[in-house]
Amino acid sequence: MTAEREASHTVAGGSAAVVAAAVLWGTAGTAGTLALTGTADPVALAAARLVIGGLVLAVAAGPAARGLRVRGRRLPLVAAAGAVAAYQLCFFAAVGRTGVAVGTVVAIGSGPVFTGLLSWLYDRRRPGRRWTLATAAAVAGCAALVSGGEAVGVDPAGVLLALAGGLLYGFYAVTAARAITAGEPSGAVMGVMFGGAAAIMLPVLLWRGTVWLGEPRGLLTALYLGLAATALSYFLYGRGLRTTPVAKAATLALAEPAVAALLGLAVLHERLTAVSWAGLVLLGAGLVLVALPERSGPPAVRPGPPDVEPAPPADDEKAQSSA
Repeated sequence: MTAEREASHTVAGGSAAVVAAAVLWGTAGTAGTLALTGTADPVALAAARLVIGGLVLAVAAGPAARGLRVRGRRLPLVAAAGAVAAYQLCFFAAVGRTGVAVGTVVAIGSGPVFTGLLSWLYDRRRPGRRWTLATAAAVAGCAALVSGGEAVGVDPAGVLLALAGGLLYGFYAVTAARAITAGEPSGAVMGVMFGGAAAIMLPVLLWRGTVWLGEPRGLLTALYLGLAATALSYFLYGRGLRTTPVAKAATLALAEPAVAALLGLAVLHERLTAVSWAGLVLLGAGLVLVALPERSGPPAVRPGPPDVEPAPPADDEKAQSSA
């Protein structure tokens, strides 16, 4: 296998890891809906998810996470841990004020845009035209999929909270990507971020109540959300960030609402309007467009040194050769 083909397989594997993480995230809505038929509270469920998943990621990181302190990368990741926890709070506050459709579209849809802008700001890496087109198509498809073409109420404060959530997502995604690109182990980066978020969300979980965890349905749901939809998914997401630019990864993560919609059809027996189906197709087209490998142009030909005629032999060399 040539080096170019091997690099192509590595990049494709990184994109596949990001999409796999998004698929796991997409299952969280269905699992949470089934759990909320009991006594579970949405905020408590989100807090339990972060506490369990963050604890698992922190323990799995082990000594590698402690090594980040020596290399001076712990402080930005601690700030990112606060962003992970704050994202959950902003998202639920936005949904409470402006509804599930608008809150979800603005928070999830603005995430890739903020990620691309922050990546451009920090790393001076301007997103390409294809990323811009694919992201615009995916965000528009996400909006149509979630809203279904129905009139929905818009609360300005709720929209601002949702935008804050999208900005927080972009911040912690870019922070993690920069640390991983600089050579830090992806597991250690995710362990520090989500371990810190778990510590922040633990008081929230205790405040909202844990009685529902004594019910089999509530406990199994919390374990699934923590172990699969958080720990495993962000482990995969971190692996994907090793070879996938963070702006591209954020757009690929929009597979989450598509998976959620399909599970809603299959498990919860929900129905999609024609506008939602069109949005699902548009979202899929955007994801395929951004996932396609970039065309590599012909290798640049570096000019070699000018031809130099060999110097004539010295007089003593001539004498030796004649002898």
